[in-house]
Amino acid sequence: MRVYIGFDDTDVINSDRGTGKLARWFESLLPEECRLWGVVRQQLLVHPDIPFTSHNSAACVIVDTQNGDGLRELIDRAARHVENHALEGSDPGLCVAGEGHPGLSELMEFGLSCTRSVRTQKDAIRASSGAHLSAHGGTDDGIIGAAAAVGLTASGWSGRFIEFGMLRNFPSEISVADLHARNIRVVSLDRDASIPSPQDRVLTKNWVRPRLFGARPVLMVNPCGPGLWENISEKRKKIQHSLPVPA
Repeated sequence: MRVYIGFDDTDVINSDRGTGKLARWFESLLPEECRLWGVVRQQLLVHPDIPFTSHNSAACVIVDTQNGDGLRELIDRAARHVENHALEGSDPGLCVAGEGHPGLSELMEFGLSCTRSVRTQKDAIRASSGAHLSAHGGTDDGIIGAAAAVGLTASGWSGRFIEFGMLRNFPSEISVADLHARNIRVVSLDRDASIPSPQDRVLTKNWVRPRLFGARPVLMVNPCGPGLWENISEKRKKIQHSLPVPA
C-alpha cells in the first residue's frame, strides 16, 4: 500500500532547516516493512493573507508498505518526528492518508484549491474526511499545508521531488539511459517535441529535481546540442520573506 505523509510549517525565518529537510529525515524512522518511494515539495499560494517562512511550500513523504495494518504506526512515528524536530515558533501540521482512502479525492481537490485561494483550518478538517490530520503547536495553521501536500501529491500531477533514490548524488552529466534505469523519465520541452534517445547525454547542472507528472518522476530538458540536453531547472538561493503583519 502507498501512504502519503504531509508535513507543513515546521520551520521559522532564518532557521538552518526547512520543512523539506524534516520530511527527508523521516526516512530513518520508517518501520522495517516500509520503503521510502520519494519526497515531494508542493508549492502553495503566496498571498499577503497567508503567513509563511520563505516560499509557502509543504512536503509530502511517499511510503510503500507491505503491512496495510501498519498505518497507525506510521502516524505515531510521524507525529513524534514533528514534535521532536519542529522549531519553536512554528505552526507544524501533519496529514496522513493511504491510497484507496475514500476521502482522498476530496483532499486532492483541496490541495489544488490551496494553490489558487486562501483556505482555512476548517476547510482542511472538512477535506480530510477521516484521514489523519493533526496540529502540533503554534496557531495550528500547519494542518492546511499538510493536507494540501497529501492531496496534491496523491493526484500525481504536482510537485517537485526533493528525494528520490540517489538524485542528490548524480554527476554533472549523465545519459538518458542511466536516468531511465533509475526510474526517472526524461521529457523534452522543445517546440518540436523531439524525444531524447537512450544514448543522449543530459547536463544536470548538479541539481536533479524531477517533477511529479503522471505519478512518476519526470526530468524536463531542453536541447543544447547534437545528442545533448540540458536540465531546465537549477538551484536558486533561498529568499527569506517576512510574515504578514496582522491588521
